[in-house]
Amino acid sequence: MSTAEPTTRPADLIEVALVEDNAGFRESLAALINSTPGFRCTGAFASAEEGLKQIPPLAPDVVLMDIHLPRMSGIECVRQLKGKLSDARILMLTVFADRDHIFQALLAGASGYVSKRTAPADLLKAIEEVGSGGAPMSSVIAARVVEYFNQKGVAAPANEAGLSPREREILELLAQGYLYKEIADRLSIAFDTVQWHIRHIYQKLHVRSRSQAIAKYLGHDLLL
Repeated sequence: MSTAEPTTRPADLIEVALVEDNAGFRESLAALINSTPGFRCTGAFASAEEGLKQIPPLAPDVVLMDIHLPRMSGIECVRQLKGKLSDARILMLTVFADRDHIFQALLAGASGYVSKRTAPADLLKAIEEVGSGGAPMSSVIAARVVEYFNQKGVAAPANEAGLSPREREILELLAQGYLYKEIADRLSIAFDTVQWHIRHIYQKLHVRSRSQAIAKYLGHDLLL
């Protein structure tokens, strides 16, 4: 385990704690976070048990959580950590991309789910997005979520929810795994405008997360 020395926290700093049993990968993640302006790693832990004990007092903005951990799984750690720190924003970071792991992590309280193969720059974007209330999913993982619901043979009730054409367009890009900034760039609109639309989408669909919005949009309540 390693923790940063207490210092005065800048208002725009994103504090990150991580739980990862692979020492080399854990150290690489901590180094990436600490070497990037605007980010700070407040703790790096090798097991779920250690994370559950040490993370709540740190109250980080974002927790990076591996799924495959010794003894207690990352999914169970998420579930228990949300009980201790209800506002925790947890981003699953793993090699697993099968449906069971995706849904179990999201249902346990994870805010997003990205692959360990995600490029460093994209991982930092995902941390930033989840820290600001978003719910990033890598394109591969988002595609599997969409595939699951499409196999149910259900239609998207976007019109019934009263979504505008722009809102439906943004929701479709969310379902494809695009990050907020990527949506802004793709649609040539401001990042703040994307956030504003997404807040309205959530209100109209009566949901609180990206995964719930996708599920509702595709006409299924599994994640609600």
